[in-house]
Amino acid sequence: MAEINRMRLRGQLADNYDGLVKKLTRRLGSSDFAYEALHETFLRLERVTDAVPIRSPADYIFRIAINIARDRQKAQNLRVSAAEIDSLLDVSDDGPSPARIVEARSDIDAFKRALAELPERPRDVLYSITIEGRTPSDVATRLGVSVRTVESDLKLALSHCADCLDYTLIRRLGGPRPRT
Repeated sequence: MAEINRMRLRGQLADNYDGLVKKLTRRLGSSDFAYEALHETFLRLERVTDAVPIRSPADYIFRIAINIARDRQKAQNLRVSAAEIDSLLDVSDDGPSPARIVEARSDIDAFKRALAELPERPRDVLYSITIEGRTPSDVATRLGVSVRTVESDLKLALSHCADCLDYTLIRRLGGPRPRT
């Protein structure tokens, strides 16, 4: 009596296999899906015990197959397609490339060397105006020189750094500076 349910269910599945395929195909819309569900149903029948007698083996088998098909459809809906994976992996990296990082570090080192070659006042003027954000008149007052001298030192520092880095210094267009 240990395998009565299992034997009845296997026999029912074998006897009504074609009918079950047709019924599942109509219900699921795909004969391939119906065959897969019945194959999985056959494997699940191995787990059936004799604890409770099964009154309608055909309905029991059909219900197992339908449940398997629904579970597979849910799993398929949750899966990501190959195209979706490709689109996720094709995210552009906004960060700099390793070559650009090396180039930037090299430029920084060259800029540090160029700053070290400058006389103290032009270096101080460049730092005060570009890094600290001070105005030329503030720097001139602090250093005790004219605004024109500060502008000249800034021009000297920028030209020297551009030459050392092999950059082209872009001159601004415009008239003379306003007098105050």
